[in-house]
Amino acid sequence: MTLRITTLSENTAGTRDLLAEWGLSFLIETGPETILFDTGKTISTAHNIDSLGVNLSKVSKIVLSHGHYDHTGGLRQVLRRIGKEIEVIAHPDIWAPKYRHRKGKKDRYIGIPFQRQELESLGATFVLNSKSVKVAANCITTGEVPMVTDYETIDSGLFIRTDSGWQPDQLFDDLSLVLNTELGLVVVLGCAHRGIINILYHAQNLTGVKTIHAVLGGAHLIDAPRERVQRTIADLKKLDVQKLGPCHCTSLPVIATLAHEFGDRFFFNITGTIFELP
Repeated sequence: MTLRITTLSENTAGTRDLLAEWGLSFLIETGPETILFDTGKTISTAHNIDSLGVNLSKVSKIVLSHGHYDHTGGLRQVLRRIGKEIEVIAHPDIWAPKYRHRKGKKDRYIGIPFQRQELESLGATFVLNSKSVKVAANCITTGEVPMVTDYETIDSGLFIRTDSGWQPDQLFDDLSLVLNTELGLVVVLGCAHRGIINILYHAQNLTGVKTIHAVLGGAHLIDAPRERVQRTIADLKKLDVQKLGPCHCTSLPVIATLAHEFGDRFFFNITGTIFELP
């Protein structure tokens, strides 16, 4: 399969006509199908779509990695630009009332910043499934990711507000895209809240393919202890990942470490970056 992945929105940008903001969005072109994976935080994705001359009429599906504002906040503008009914694939828990909650600090809502009814009125048809979903030929979602490593944990400051009080958010809605190519799997992460290595193991199990050619996206190592970062690096090397394009919530210090550790296999993944396979 031919493959072209454009980073539409990320925390940083390298050219003056593209906007950067905390968040993430990818345009994934597989030849016959064009998929929008996440929509960024606010205006950056729509602005960059215009700046890059992206033809949204070719987008056949939208996939949401999870229900946080920085991956879903561009939905309204994107749907308006698409201007037709379109499937939005995600986990049912994207609509949970998600908060950052820490003792002694002000609670902050970090969920989807729109009502479902409004998005549906703009053409969104939500396809919600906790299991892996086929998005296109040779492209699936991971669905829920099992926690199998003994060192990857979920951010302890993330909660869901319920009628009975605060409940730790296990981020069951955290999903990634898995593309099966001639060179091996290409895995596109949203935030990897349930652990990048857990996700890669799950992708292997889902597809029966052991070769992981490339990994792009957020690895949520921003507040990770040094031991977790080092064990993640060791496992990425054991998995023999050939191309690594971390960004967003991976954090710049960890991205710098990964650049040093992976050398020519690393690429700096910022707004406007294009990753291609022939």
